[in-house]
Amino acid sequence: MTYIREPTYEVSFLFRKVLVPVDGSASSYKALDIAVDFAKRYGSKVTVLIVDDGSLQNVDKILRTIEEKIRKAGILAKVKTLRLNIETEVSSVASKIAEEIVNGGYDLVIMSARGRTANPEIIIGSVALSVTVNSPISVLLIR
Repeated sequence: MTYIREPTYEVSFLFRKVLVPVDGSASSYKALDIAVDFAKRYGSKVTVLIVDDGSLQNVDKILRTIEEKIRKAGILAKVKTLRLNIETEVSSVASKIAEEIVNGGYDLVIMSARGRTANPEIIIGSVALSVTVNSPISVLLIR
């Protein structure tokens, strides 16, 4: 007979504030679903971040999809939209996400390994790689 310990829910103490960058891709919505699960199971406070660098086709549609997923899950979550002007700012999507991580005091980032990249052979995208390498906190990459 084997003994199975009761769950301790250490996760609820380790990952209280979760940031989820969403770019409208299917894999970023998958990352949002996992963050919603964290909120339901462990009480994590979820913040969804959209960084619009001008290449996002329809930000309103992305916002509606996010709000619908949050509403269906029955959780409370904040949605932030940052506008990046690549002509005047010396910045990138990854640096804006890193800036939000530091300023927001998050414990975990849940993001897709590959966003809107057209080539399916790429394992990890440039934004995910940059955030993972430069983040001072844990990053959970979703494939």
